[in-house]
Amino acid sequence: MRRIADWLGATLALLCFAADWKIAEPGWQYEFPRDHHVHDDFKTEWWYFTGNLTNDSGRRFGYELTFFRQGIRPPAERTVATSRFVVNDLKFAHFTVTDADGRMFLFHQKASRGSFGEAGFDAGDRIAWIDSWNLRMNADGSFDLAAEATDAQVQLHLLPLKRPVVHGNGGISRKAEGVGHASHYYSITRLQTTGSVRARKDNFVVTGESWFDHEWATNQLAPTQAGWNWLSAQFEDKTDLMLYQMRLTSGAIDPVSSGTFVRTDGDSIGLTSADFQMTPEASWKSKATNANYPIGWRVVLPKEELEFTIRPVLPDQELALDPIIYWEGAFDLAGTRAGKPIRGRGYLELTGYAGPLQELDR
Repeated sequence: MRRIADWLGATLALLCFAADWKIAEPGWQYEFPRDHHVHDDFKTEWWYFTGNLTNDSGRRFGYELTFFRQGIRPPAERTVATSRFVVNDLKFAHFTVTDADGRMFLFHQKASRGSFGEAGFDAGDRIAWIDSWNLRMNADGSFDLAAEATDAQVQLHLLPLKRPVVHGNGGISRKAEGVGHASHYYSITRLQTTGSVRARKDNFVVTGESWFDHEWATNQLAPTQAGWNWLSAQFEDKTDLMLYQMRLTSGAIDPVSSGTFVRTDGDSIGLTSADFQMTPEASWKSKATNANYPIGWRVVLPKEELEFTIRPVLPDQELALDPIIYWEGAFDLAGTRAGKPIRGRGYLELTGYAGPLQELDR
């Protein structure tokens, strides 16, 4: 009876919490380009871009540009504001450039209330922006990204090569057991990318491929979860893969962990935690935070006859930010599919290794 009472109490608390914010529930009907835009009835949302790029001499770069929205005033409390300083959400963003040949990882963040229009969501062709950091969507479905800091800059044009892929079942990507511990989550897993990258004082014209994630939710994670291991992989045969492992505070992997395999034609296959194995093979300890990150992995998908190993292009790709600290970096992969060699590139994200996740929910 005590376990039932505890469950009822937790469920009622979640329902009360979610009465002001929508929660991710089965049945969401995705529409594009509508769902590229903001969903401000949910508390948390992000637009996440990563990519692997090279210049004409083969110099290798990675980048991340992510815009976050964290709700402050739930929909029921939104009245006509009498002050610019009364805002509905906090805007923040993370920006990184990995210069593999230069052995540099450059990272920055911005945060703003957007009281004077310096940050916001959905204005004309701009989906999200903070100062000069911008995400724009064009009439042809392509995207333009821009971010600039003292030691790094990107100006990129991204053209989708595949249609959006929805993750999970019934329109939700489950992150833990129980009502509301889920998100609405889709990806464009391959975007042709052109533009320029600056690392310190040097500018490079680059080409390559990017990955776009968009996710919105309220209260995804459970108290028993410590963080996650997430990866996106783009293979040379034009297939793509997303996997995530939700880590419990006990050190075990939550069975709700899942993924998606995307074929060359854009059709996708949902993966449960039983369909793949991720085994750490190499680690790196941060001098800045003392966090120990598993940055090298062996990944096996038996049903796809696929196995590969991940090798980051730099060991140190840690965003030692305040208050969120995590490792997010570019990698190379090599392995076999059906016994034949296969190679590719991707991005790896590791959270919760340097402490509590705070408000960062994937």
